[in-house]
Amino acid sequence: MKIVVVGGTGLIGKQVVAHLTDAGHEAVAAAPSTGVDTLTGQGVDEALAGADVVVDVSNSPSFAPDDVLRFFTTSTRTLLDAEARAGVRHHVVLSIVGADRNPDSGYLRAKVAQEEMVHAGGVGWTVVRATQFFEFGPRIADGATVDGVVRIPPVAFQPVASADVARFVAEAAAGDPRGESYDVAGPDRVRFDEFVRAVLAGAGDDREVVADPAAPYFGAVLVEDSIVPQGDARVGAVSFADFAAGAAV
Repeated sequence: MKIVVVGGTGLIGKQVVAHLTDAGHEAVAAAPSTGVDTLTGQGVDEALAGADVVVDVSNSPSFAPDDVLRFFTTSTRTLLDAEARAGVRHHVVLSIVGADRNPDSGYLRAKVAQEEMVHAGGVGWTVVRATQFFEFGPRIADGATVDGVVRIPPVAFQPVASADVARFVAEAAAGDPRGESYDVAGPDRVRFDEFVRAVLAGAGDDREVVADPAAPYFGAVLVEDSIVPQGDARVGAVSFADFAAGAAV
């Protein structure tokens, strides 16, 4: 099949393209750097010509609530319209576990809006919702640092390796449209603050990590199971111990 991977030059996208290529598909990386801009529409019809599947793992360059909503809704509308013209049969989108349970987060509201557009878009669809990636640990710590102290809510956290996420997304793209959302996560559930503490220790970063129940994450105050699977989930292969030992850093 011809499978177009939007965001195909990023962390997840590059790995999805590699998986699909290894499986014998014609995998095309689509991104502004390859001449495909889903905000303006530039290059989109050309990229999707003859495509069977579109995978969207793109992300907004700005996380400001208005910007991120504009990015996901505009990009998704552009893709769905182009897919209808091209006869694409399957749209796969990468989303976030718990997006629909955290309405106070502008970023997660935007991901829900994206999912809803895909549901109603007239193209067969599958939504893969992933927990936070191991690789994002330092970025999470930086975003939670106030006056040199990292404040993290002590809630359940089940991080996953980007390699596992890419494999699950590639499997979804190679399969039939499911018309459903499902969760993927790492094999181990830890405390959010413990995860960040381990990330910083592994990097030789001596910032203090404080467990703060009121500390927001993407603008939302979390409860115990806000950002972990609440039911069945597909579980990745890379464990928290592997990560803490440096295997996934």
